[in-house]
Amino acid sequence: MNEPASARVVAVQDDLITIESVADGEHYRPLMKNEVIYILPTRLDGDRQEWLKAEVLRVKGRRADAQVYESTGGVGVGDPVVQSADMLSAELGPGLLGMVYDGLQNPLELLAVQHGTFLPRGVDLPALDQEKLWPFKPYVKEGDTVRTGDVLGSVAEGRFRHSIMAPFDLVGEWTVDWIMEGSFSVADSVAQLSNGTQQRQIHMSQRWPIRQPISRALLAQGQAQRQYPSVPLSTTMRLIDTFFPIAKGGTGCIPGPFGAGKTVLQGLIARYSDVDIVIVVACGERAGEVVETIQEFPNMPDPKTGGTLMDRTIILCNTSSMPVAAREASIYMGITLAEYYQSMGYDVLLIADSTSRWAQAMRETSGRLEEIPGEEAFPAYLDSSIKNVYERAGVIQRYDEQSTTGTFTMIGTVSPAGGNFEEPVTQSTLGTVKTFLGLSAERAYKRFYPAVDPLLSWSRYLQQLKPWFDENLDPRWTERVARLQSLLEKGEEINRMMQVTGEEGVTREDFIISQKAQLLDMVYLQQDAFDDVDVSVPMERQQALLSLMEAVIEHQPPARSEDDKAEVRDFYTRLTGLLKNLNYSMWNSSDYDALLQDIHATLNG
Repeated sequence: MNEPASARVVAVQDDLITIESVADGEHYRPLMKNEVIYILPTRLDGDRQEWLKAEVLRVKGRRADAQVYESTGGVGVGDPVVQSADMLSAELGPGLLGMVYDGLQNPLELLAVQHGTFLPRGVDLPALDQEKLWPFKPYVKEGDTVRTGDVLGSVAEGRFRHSIMAPFDLVGEWTVDWIMEGSFSVADSVAQLSNGTQQRQIHMSQRWPIRQPISRALLAQGQAQRQYPSVPLSTTMRLIDTFFPIAKGGTGCIPGPFGAGKTVLQGLIARYSDVDIVIVVACGERAGEVVETIQEFPNMPDPKTGGTLMDRTIILCNTSSMPVAAREASIYMGITLAEYYQSMGYDVLLIADSTSRWAQAMRETSGRLEEIPGEEAFPAYLDSSIKNVYERAGVIQRYDEQSTTGTFTMIGTVSPAGGNFEEPVTQSTLGTVKTFLGLSAERAYKRFYPAVDPLLSWSRYLQQLKPWFDENLDPRWTERVARLQSLLEKGEEINRMMQVTGEEGVTREDFIISQKAQLLDMVYLQQDAFDDVDVSVPMERQQALLSLMEAVIEHQPPARSEDDKAEVRDFYTRLTGLLKNLNYSMWNSSDYDALLQDIHATLNG
């Protein structure tokens, strides 16, 4: 850090410090909100220097409050502060896929190689490999006119075409002075642009402030438009795709108590969803679960490509044991990476785990800033902060020759204490997202997985995507799903009644309804994540099973006596076993056909 100090520390409180501008002659260098600054602790043993990275949160004249992204041990009043004049930014370019970063985009594997298991303070490494050469193929030529976000060329990043785009901060039209073809590192200049008064050297990487949406820059320059999400995100999970769909470019949340299966569910969604790029942001999850994710993803086969899932995944780790400030920043870092690939025209899925601890990080910082607290001591702006995060998801169509369209879908997991969905983070999230997959501790205890409670969950996309369902599935699709949801609700009402009165207290007709609802739950809503066949069910097979379920539900077992509830239960138990075995059989195999015949024989017998 060769720049002179322009401020000094005047107060320290945990990871929050207060700084004050120092006069350079008669002038003070202005402090900016969200500016990155560096603090040099002077109370350290030996000659080592540790420049600690921090971000300005609030400016009050010549003073500002800043959150430090590392331990503030050794920082004291009077320590020098260097202002970078840059916002906290992400480094965008080829080489992101397959990487594991911390919340500030430091590559964890390289940090471990250079510094060991326990990471020292003050280390700031480039996010992208500065030495690796990428074969660059230009798409424009000297004299062409370009605007922000226009594709200048591309490199191959695995199986993906990684677009090298004109910087997102360009304003107006620029002319290509020269452009090169060949193999270059991300730090090399590959082109030069000018607009009559300025010249810009173009590299294969660029930086962008993580708290500013990339899409906003494209929209402001008339380079793109937002589209209405109109296509469902196929997860190959029956419960989600049929009952509680999520749109590509939409939002969803998975709240639930500890042990209800959030980690497994989000892993299945990441692996089998119909998207190109997956970004996992562990913004406060426990370290053990994050280690499991890092170990599993590189070895998990990718059903889309035949390679490993890590080939098209980026993981950002800021566990609950890591600095609070970096935990809060990590979710914005992940969103910026998602927007970057979205602007190239890819379908991107971001899973944030868990937004509860991200909100708790905001609560800690807000408390140290002595801001007026809201409910349960969360900041009063919690609701708007959550909305700002989820609203960055969407569908963006670029105004280029191909009308390139990219989607960014965001799913956040919430960990309310005790499974209380009335707490502020869950309620603010519910008011923002359009799909709510509420996990139930009771269903998890019964081993009903995925433990999504169909009576608590909902999706506003079921009606929003009705034109797509009508055209691609069945004009009566939403009505069919609504009838099945109604059956589940009626079955639950009858079950509650039987808990009080016993089976003798309900009629035969009501008992049959409860048995049908239980069969629907066990056969269609539950899915075995450890079975090679049932773990992923394409939409065609879901449709066939749904039609079969409707036939089973419409069938009325013949009455053999006035009180034959035991026989009715045995009938539906037998059917449930056959249908579950059908789920475990390969689609259209001889075993599948034989089971299908047994099911029809049981219904007709």
